Amino acid sequence: MKYRILGATGISVSEITLGTMMLGAMGNTDHDDSIRIIHKALDEGINFIDTADVYSMGESEEIVGKALKGRRDHVILATKFGFPMGSDVNQQGGSARWIKRAVEDSLRRLGTDYIDLYQIHRPDYYTDINETLSALSDLIHEGKVRAIGSSTFPAEAIVEAQWAAQQGGHHRFLTEQPMYSIFTRKLEGAVLPTAQRYRMGVLTYSPLNGGWLSGRMEPHASHRAKGRPSMYDATNPVLQPKVDALRKITALAEEAGIPLPHLALAFVRSHSAVSSVIIGPRKMEQLESLLSGADVDLSDEILDRIDEIVPPGTDINPADNYAADHPALANKRLRRR
Repeated sequence: MKYRILGATGISVSEITLGTMMLGAMGNTDHDDSIRIIHKALDEGINFIDTADVYSMGESEEIVGKALKGRRDHVILATKFGFPMGSDVNQQGGSARWIKRAVEDSLRRLGTDYIDLYQIHRPDYYTDINETLSALSDLIHEGKVRAIGSSTFPAEAIVEAQWAAQQGGHHRFLTEQPMYSIFTRKLEGAVLPTAQRYRMGVLTYSPLNGGWLSGRMEPHASHRAKGRPSMYDATNPVLQPKVDALRKITALAEEAGIPLPHLALAFVRSHSAVSSVIIGPRKMEQLESLLSGADVDLSDEILDRIDEIVPPGTDINPADNYAADHPALANKRLRRR
């Protein structure tokens, strides 16, 4: 396993991060098996674990907490807040009121007294960023959080948050967690360069594009297809460009003698802005398969051919970034008099 410095944090993290979204009710409901997966990842050199309060409504954090007993000091632990955690409309977002409660809940579930990286899960366009940064800075001063970060922020929100931190005397976001894969490359045009300018560590998620680049299943057979069938139905005309690109990428991987998921992971790791790539296995064999390709590097020739299939800065299907849209795009009342 190789390690990189996480932006300006000074923390060394493994190039592969274990994401635990699929541990718990959202995926693997066997706690003992999930703990074995976490232990295997740690034994193989992964020192970075990413979770969130909303993953299986706290169950993922509880599993991680059980797995880290006796090993906490050797793990860089990241979690997130912001998505709804109950029927109360105030159990979400970036308000100081919610952050103060959310962090205590996460600390309890994780069985720890500090979080290495605390991230806001999505932009909160209804809360002043100064309010959020001030509350997060308080947590750092209290020793409950070591560093703070953002997730799925567009470039302009990253800049606004950095400016607000400087002007308000707050701690700033030191990391960004965006979606990035061969099929979702739009962020190469603004998000990644912006993160680099501010020396932010970048930990990316969905390198296999939700199963499309797994190499082990037809897109419609993905475990996520039940919840979003329109995103995995290969007969859907909207998805034909992705189907065509998958065929070409698969052929390239076969020609290069590299398993498709290893090619996909290596592509994301090849970008100079990326600190670590989050993988989210549900089963031990999935973890072992992905870890076997942790040291694969792609030649310039292969990267150039990937660029020919999916041009830089391109999202083959814009709907893949379903959770990153600004409210003004969905709510017509925000753009009409």
